[in-house]
Amino acid sequence: MPAEPPLLTEMRIDKWLWAARFYRTRALAAEAVAAGRVRLAGHAVKPARTLRRGDELEVSIGDLMWTVTVSALEQHRRPASEARQLYDETPASGARRAAQQAARRLAPAPGSDLRGRPTKRAGRLIRALSDSD
Repeated sequence: MPAEPPLLTEMRIDKWLWAARFYRTRALAAEAVAAGRVRLAGHAVKPARTLRRGDELEVSIGDLMWTVTVSALEQHRRPASEARQLYDETPASGARRAAQQAARRLAPAPGSDLRGRPTKRAGRLIRALSDSD
């Protein structure tokens, strides 16, 4: 029977953000932390800052703001269903994100329905508009 790995007591904040699936790569997580889009207990931190269970993080991804409490530390990246068990989102944060998503559905960004390249006809109209300046 293989021995169980010891439980982690602390780990780098960028590695945890990657394992919790907030960012696609660890480099993107480190870049977000360095840019100040991730705050630990209200303070900007560096990517190498250690994270412990119970720490509160504010994570900004685009226009969405997450406020989460670290409930577990995991060294490896797991499926999304397991990654959600690494943190507890505050009720206020969940309500805020739901309201933002509902507003985005009601008033989508202009041009969000466009797919692919413009047709030949649309290209002519675009050129005609830009040439009239």
